[in-house]
Amino acid sequence: VQLQESGPGLVKPSQTLSLTCSVSGGSITTNSYWWFWIRQPPGKGLEWMGAITASGGTSYNSSLKSRTSISRDTSKNQFTLQLNSVTPEDTAVYYCGRLKWDNSVTLDYWGQGTQVTVSS
Repeated sequence: VQLQESGPGLVKPSQTLSLTCSVSGGSITTNSYWWFWIRQPPGKGLEWMGAITASGGTSYNSSLKSRTSISRDTSKNQFTLQLNSVTPEDTAVYYCGRLKWDNSVTLDYWGQGTQVTVSS
């Protein structure tokens, strides 16, 4: 499975950040897998943003829920992150990936990450 993030590297404050994750080698509709977004601000740890399930349901970090939306295009095998009303604090490397539900939860595949800077 390979994942590739794409989207603008620079977003202005108050605008909407939109990133797409293109998946190859596996279908985003396969049961037992969720497809997630995680970010890492400079100098900080990883932050879970949310995920979309194989059936299209969503789960979000409660601290970001009011500004976050994850959707998908099954015909293109892609899923998308939208983060509204961004501020410079949303500057981070954004990663997409796959979460596997088995006897435990494993984040088994990740994209390479994409830098997004929020600045005017």
